[in-house]
Amino acid sequence: MGGDTHATKPSSAGAASGEQVPGNVLVSIGALLLGMLLAALDQTIVSTALPTIVSDLGGLDHLSWVVTAYLLAATAATPLWGKLGDQYGRKPLFQTAIVIFLVGSALCGAAQDMAQLIAFRAVQGLGGGGLIVLSMAIVGDLVPPRERGRYQGLFGAVFGATSVLGPLLGGLLTQHASWRWVFYVNLPVGVVALAVIAVVLRIPRTRQRHVIDYLGTFLIAAVATCLVLVASLGGTTWAWGSVQIVGLAVLGVVLAAAFVAVERWAAEPVLPLRLFRVRTFTLSAVISFVVGFAMFGAMTYLPTFLQVVQGVSPTMSGVHMLPMVLGLLLASTASGQIVSRTGRWKVFPIAGTGITTLGLLLLHQLDENSSTAELSGFFFVFGLGLGLVMQVLVLIVQNAVPYADLGVATSGATFFRSIGASFGVAVFGTVFAGRLGEQLTDAFRGATLPPGASVDTLEADPRGIAALPPDLRPPALHAYATAITDVFLYAAPVALLGFVLAWFLKEDRLRGSVTVPDATQTLASNPVERSSHDEVCRALSVLGTREGRREIYRTITARAGYDLLPAASWLLLRIRRYGSVEPGVLAERGPVDLPVIMDAARQVEERRLALRQGLDLVLTDEGREVAERLAQAREDSLAALLGDWWGPDRPTDLERLVRELNGELCGARREQPDAPRAVRRPV
Repeated sequence: MGGDTHATKPSSAGAASGEQVPGNVLVSIGALLLGMLLAALDQTIVSTALPTIVSDLGGLDHLSWVVTAYLLAATAATPLWGKLGDQYGRKPLFQTAIVIFLVGSALCGAAQDMAQLIAFRAVQGLGGGGLIVLSMAIVGDLVPPRERGRYQGLFGAVFGATSVLGPLLGGLLTQHASWRWVFYVNLPVGVVALAVIAVVLRIPRTRQRHVIDYLGTFLIAAVATCLVLVASLGGTTWAWGSVQIVGLAVLGVVLAAAFVAVERWAAEPVLPLRLFRVRTFTLSAVISFVVGFAMFGAMTYLPTFLQVVQGVSPTMSGVHMLPMVLGLLLASTASGQIVSRTGRWKVFPIAGTGITTLGLLLLHQLDENSSTAELSGFFFVFGLGLGLVMQVLVLIVQNAVPYADLGVATSGATFFRSIGASFGVAVFGTVFAGRLGEQLTDAFRGATLPPGASVDTLEADPRGIAALPPDLRPPALHAYATAITDVFLYAAPVALLGFVLAWFLKEDRLRGSVTVPDATQTLASNPVERSSHDEVCRALSVLGTREGRREIYRTITARAGYDLLPAASWLLLRIRRYGSVEPGVLAERGPVDLPVIMDAARQVEERRLALRQGLDLVLTDEGREVAERLAQAREDSLAALLGDWWGPDRPTDLERLVRELNGELCGARREQPDAPRAVRRPV
């Protein structure tokens, strides 16, 4: 029966507490959304500005590190922000994250060379990781379990919106102001968020002690950095067989071995090794790596192709990227909904990785003469493939692990996508830089270049193409086109590996409590960091909202053993919750039509389950007994959704959560005679 509306009706007959979310909490959530917007936008807004940044600062061969530095820093910091927030309070940590992010943004905007920009992007990433994980955690502090799915859905919507708006806004700012405003635009928004949080946000003091795995976090970040450095510097800055590259590779292996040793004994490991004994998790982690590799690698270099090769403006390059984003959002939404309704999921990772491979091969076919229709079609196919697999990967990992590992498994799957993104951007950059030098050398072999123009200068700054004589521009453009599209050809076998591995996934029966993950879990580039309790709370609140319609009341009525109308069961639970209700007010301010409510009221009166006191209905003794059994049936329904998690040895926090949610959904009466009665739209 729909979502929530809140309305009040004065009554002297006693009342239930008005459970409206206070205005200051709504303002706080607005500020949290602004913080999330900053971090989410920074993952997509930079891509369309990159060609201009490179032209201004030089260092095309280091372009990938503008993205990679942010990704690595955010990935490494995410688990620390979550644990430190639990331990020392989330408000001061969130404010710290905003300040770090804003300092990083200001420094990025003021950067004078590529090395500075890369370093400052890492600072920005440290803050960005905190903005995402802490804003989601604070929502859990501010609103009751029943409401969390709805509010966390708002944060997911921010990610969906920034996926579309990021490339467009990046292009607009770059074209009409300066690429530096891609970073400066964060400052006013962040200052507003910081001020509102300081003044309004009040979080209950519930702190948890953690044994924080600092060493494990450092080691896994160091391993990832070594791998990315090998991928980005090998064959370009240093030869593959050089002492530096071999040394980095050996160091990476040693650090990985140290990480495994540390995680075996860590009290709260950042990535528990027992997860890898679950085949579904291991396969999903590799496929997540592939998805991150393909998605962020392509998103980083497609704007360069559009602006340099196709000659479109930064703004229009953002427009050209929209078919890919549209395909991604459509496919991820549709696949998640289909899986949650049918319980069948294996087809999606297979189809998604297969279509992603096809999309990469199609992108390889692009050149300087490709039409807009061709570009849009190929971009859409590529986005469609990514979208089909992204939602489902998180969902199947949550379905495969025991309750105790639910939180770390979710963050683990998204962690591997983040590392794949860092690795993909670095590998794409290496392939592009290597192929560009070869292609430009071949293109101008035997040709006489004008003074000041050379293969090296054209490699460093694509603006030099415009200064070439007309007869030399086409081969230069073709060299750039070939270098970029060859990247997609080299990425295709990686996506194909994901396709092969997807066939080995075992399609276990889907738990009732496993719901479609929100967009923060599928579109964010850095890992999610939520506890098992938080994940189940989100899932059950989403299910409660979705099932708060006619069907759920029919189900609990049958479970309780009555032959009442669904609306009559709903009405009895409303009376139980608020002590008394007026049917006319329920119809006026609720989601149920007056004739349906009157039929329900007539039935409960005829069966002597409720009686009139003036215009209000109140429960009889028999009605109170029926309402109690209906509430118990609702609790049993919630527990049934947990499947094998609700065993005899279930954790006490799960039991507490089900009771708390049931109290909110069906509601025992809480007398507050001086409070107004809240007539709420039920779920």
